[in-house]
Amino acid sequence: MIAAPENRSGVFTFVGARVLLPEGEVETTVTVEGGRIADLGGPVTGAVVDARGMILAPAMVDVHGDAFERQLMPRPGVYFPLDTALLDTDRQLAANGIATAYHAVTLGFEPGLRAVDRGRDMIAALGRLRPRLTVENRVQLRWETFATEALPVLAWAMGTKDTALGPRPDLPGVSLAFNDHLTMTMRPPGLRVQDRGFDYRPNLPGVDLGDDALFEDRHSKHAERCDIPLGAYRALIAQVWDRRPAVPATMAEVAAHARTRGIPMLSHDDTETETRRFYRDLGARTAEFPMTQAPVNDARASGDRVIFGAPNVVRGGSHIGSLSAAEMVEDGTCDALASDYFYPAMLAAVAALDRDRRAGRGAIWDLVSAGPAAAMGLTDRGRIAPGLRADLVLLDWPRDAAPAVCGTWVAGRAAYRSTAAGSPTA
Repeated sequence: MIAAPENRSGVFTFVGARVLLPEGEVETTVTVEGGRIADLGGPVTGAVVDARGMILAPAMVDVHGDAFERQLMPRPGVYFPLDTALLDTDRQLAANGIATAYHAVTLGFEPGLRAVDRGRDMIAALGRLRPRLTVENRVQLRWETFATEALPVLAWAMGTKDTALGPRPDLPGVSLAFNDHLTMTMRPPGLRVQDRGFDYRPNLPGVDLGDDALFEDRHSKHAERCDIPLGAYRALIAQVWDRRPAVPATMAEVAAHARTRGIPMLSHDDTETETRRFYRDLGARTAEFPMTQAPVNDARASGDRVIFGAPNVVRGGSHIGSLSAAEMVEDGTCDALASDYFYPAMLAAVAALDRDRRAGRGAIWDLVSAGPAAAMGLTDRGRIAPGLRADLVLLDWPRDAAPAVCGTWVAGRAAYRSTAAGSPTA
């Protein structure tokens, strides 16, 4: 494989690849100029990327990934410097064919890894490191809705109000995801998380915080992540749970600010039609990881988008017993797949869906490119077509074998390239 120029204004042509186009897989040339796709099927122009025997596809768009947490805290309570962790995360994304990534940065009420201050520092670091990053690192403001501590950071990151936190970070874009893991854990004993109903109904049955065994079962891992004793974590939960009556109004205020900036919004772990309608009324037109069929059906009927986790596909189902993402793909009720907690899962999910013939290869690839791009309003990427950004991934994908990324280009710039030991050019 002959290297293409690093200069964005340079001209280069992929030659010999099978190109994933909306109409199918076609062997043709793809010419890049000025960071955009200039031509399909035209003459070879500029430098040559020898892609014979490979597949050229639109680079992936990840709308929800939190695998960066492993770099931030590789062992419980062991934190690494932010810049080191984020530079490595960025390189992982490029090596996995992901050109646009929304990091799911939790802004929660817990201390430790998912604390508001730590999230703010990560957002600021991504802005500061932007010139040194290889792919487009965006932020999903993964807001725990009981975390009123996060309101100034939300306003700062969205640029919706003046705050005391200083200038807005230099980010290419943000999204806002409404998360409520607290109400989920406060459900009565014996009730499956998928059966908990609408989280904000007034007569919500709760759990007794004095039930030691139940509290330890549901919260011990959270306390460990926070690096605080279980008793202290129980006191924190009791304090935060008292905020519940004010939560819906606070959410409405935050959503209103997001709408003024055109920031895409997502709900998380929907279980009911009422839940999906509640979030749609706020302006959240994407359902992220819905747990049951009812909100999926309501989303489809209302033109909302539905996102599932790629690990769900690779593992053959949800690890907590929710919907099967592969079945949703086959039914045509999944618009996009996200890496969730493992960046390689996106490519592995595509391979699994293709192997099982859940849909045509072009439609499957759309789940990690055009689908997520559309959900985030990114009209300049996700497909291979003249005029769009040259966000591309070159794949070594032998028949009936796992695909491997050989190169990733972001706006025409080589973010990652590799040559296998058995390659003729090695």
